[in-house]
Amino acid sequence: MSRCRVCSAAVHEFLDFGRQPLSSAFRSPGETEEEFRFRLAVGVCASCTMVQLLEEVPQGRRAHKGYPYHSSGSTVMHEHFKRTARRFLSAELTSTDPFFVEIGYNDGVVLDTVRDAGVRQLAFEPSGEGAGRVHCSFFDTASAQEVRTAEGPADIIYAANTLCDVADIATVLEGADILLAPDGVLVFEDPYFGEIIERTSFDQIYDEHFYYFTARSVRAMARRSGFDLVDVERLPVHGGQIRYTLARTGRRGPTAAVTELLAEEESRGLTEPETLNGFTATVATIRTELVELLRRLTREGHRVVGYGATAKSSTVLNYCGIGPDLVPLVCDSTPSKQGRLTPGTHIPVHPPQAFSDPYPDYALLFAWNHAEEVMAKEQAFREAGGRWILYVPDVHIV
Repeated sequence: MSRCRVCSAAVHEFLDFGRQPLSSAFRSPGETEEEFRFRLAVGVCASCTMVQLLEEVPQGRRAHKGYPYHSSGSTVMHEHFKRTARRFLSAELTSTDPFFVEIGYNDGVVLDTVRDAGVRQLAFEPSGEGAGRVHCSFFDTASAQEVRTAEGPADIIYAANTLCDVADIATVLEGADILLAPDGVLVFEDPYFGEIIERTSFDQIYDEHFYYFTARSVRAMARRSGFDLVDVERLPVHGGQIRYTLARTGRRGPTAAVTELLAEEESRGLTEPETLNGFTATVATIRTELVELLRRLTREGHRVVGYGATAKSSTVLNYCGIGPDLVPLVCDSTPSKQGRLTPGTHIPVHPPQAFSDPYPDYALLFAWNHAEEVMAKEQAFREAGGRWILYVPDVHIV
């Protein structure tokens, strides 16, 4: 693909991670079927500056019924979603009969908090899972019209770590235009490309994230669909995100935060060739240094295990070529991953209790965005002499 999925202008590639498996495709040890792979490469639009993947994974291989996604197992994320819901209740859901819509049920923390406050709510969730009111479909023009007819207009449409996944994002904005009340807002939070550049957190790039937003690219995207970017908020979760608020053009003016972030992106040259080429070079250095470190530790007889079989870890392991010879196992608390093998590299995934039975010498922390929480939880590992290996923003040992 050489044309932007937002504005159809030329897209210039700046980083290629090679052929990668699906980040969610954890295999059973006995599986022999050939793994699906795609070229994980990322480029930037020459016109609207949207950073995006160059190859889209077919929708049928992505989120669907039987493939629920949960992120609030982390105490930090659970509290984040609770605060988000309370903020909506106090600031936006104040009409006589407000209606709240979420794209992607996730763990239901936001939706359940809104429901418990007595506010009408509904989630679009293609996996079909959810304890509240769930519309089992992807969010698009047809499903938005169906809900608008049955429920009336929505005051807020909210999405967390979802919109960046949708390659045909114009359908989401068109659906929002159908479902939102005249003064309604579309609010979404996703990884911020500015933070990815700042931290060199290249593992944020994987199959499920098609777009990597900036304030400039979101504003350009919104304007093509009759919306405008009216607010931005920096979020410390998931390695650095931005919460974007879109309203119909002319309904609300942009806040000072929007103006400030746009100016910051301009001064940083965030999507300029020099910045992107520098990022690519640093990523290559991290790959070299991480593999060299793991090989040295293995030669010296040290035991290294992975911590957190995250989606991000798939990019790191496959891009760096790290397999069971360097990292013999990965510990993860997700039951559906335990007893399986990591995508592409086939490292066995073990339950959390394996981490301390016995403790390894080193732990490669794939869940680095929860580093503070993880390290506090695993204090006994440190006390036993264990050391953490991190690769964001560079390869270092804690």
